[in-house]
Amino acid sequence: MPQAREEDTGRAAGTVAGIAARALPSVVTLRVSGDDASGTGTGIVLDGRGDILTNNHVVRAGGGGGTISVRFSGGQTVKGEVVGRDVGYDLAVVRVHGVRGLRAMPLGNSDTVRVGDPVVAIGAPFGLDNTVTAGIVSAKERPVTTGGDASDGSDVSYLDALQTDAPINPGNSGGPLLDARGLLVGVNSAIRSADEQDGEGEGSSQSGSVGLGFAIPINQAKRVAEELINHGKATHPVIGVTLDLNYAGDGARVATPKAGLKAGDVITRVDGQPVHSGDELVVRTRAHRPGDHLRLTLRRGGEDMTLSLVLGSATGD
Repeated sequence: MPQAREEDTGRAAGTVAGIAARALPSVVTLRVSGDDASGTGTGIVLDGRGDILTNNHVVRAGGGGGTISVRFSGGQTVKGEVVGRDVGYDLAVVRVHGVRGLRAMPLGNSDTVRVGDPVVAIGAPFGLDNTVTAGIVSAKERPVTTGGDASDGSDVSYLDALQTDAPINPGNSGGPLLDARGLLVGVNSAIRSADEQDGEGEGSSQSGSVGLGFAIPINQAKRVAEELINHGKATHPVIGVTLDLNYAGDGARVATPKAGLKAGDVITRVDGQPVHSGDELVVRTRAHRPGDHLRLTLRRGGEDMTLSLVLGSATGD
């Protein structure tokens, strides 16, 4: 039967195949096991020293006495160790030793990403290493919270996320979201499944992708990763007030006065962006750096007013 002639198997740099070919050597699969849990996730090579970026919920089981196995796209498997992790940003850095020829993933600029831009995701959904999917950026600055199993809320992560319709499934966590130039613009971290459960780490629903995936913007992830590598912990920007967790209205109500805010003030906007809940206020705040100026719009005594403040700093877990 007639068959096409043998031809060049190379692909143009801007195609999905071209992007994947360049990126795969910088992507690893993480298999984590602990006393009570195990799971699979993905990681991104950051430098030639062996630092690998992933999600905190991927390495959680291996953080205290567990084991982390790091498998490279070429098949080499080595042991990894946690350098630092941060629950609030759901990011962690794992380090490997004795691996030569590490190729760092080139970083993009998530601030320049636009809705509708094409993107490529790479990961290990359901344990299938080096799986490549493609889609677009569906939205930006989506306030997403994940975790929440702990009674004191200490395991909650707050993401000011890029939303994508590139298929992401359990095992994609910690993997790269790449732009059309093959630059890293996000760290895939969560999905929304048909059963309305967020998160795609160990313990979450195993439902498949419904086209609602969320990634941590690389500009935020880069700052956190640098702090984890240098200090083992990351800093969180804070306003310095306690919120009224029982408030069910629109906005975030202040419970304790500080920084010009009074108890009973309801914060409705941050830098002009609407805030509908306390969780959204935390997400909008965490998108900044300690020392940044923040403009808050609030209701006080039935009147709207605006004030500016400088964000403080707190060390995350």
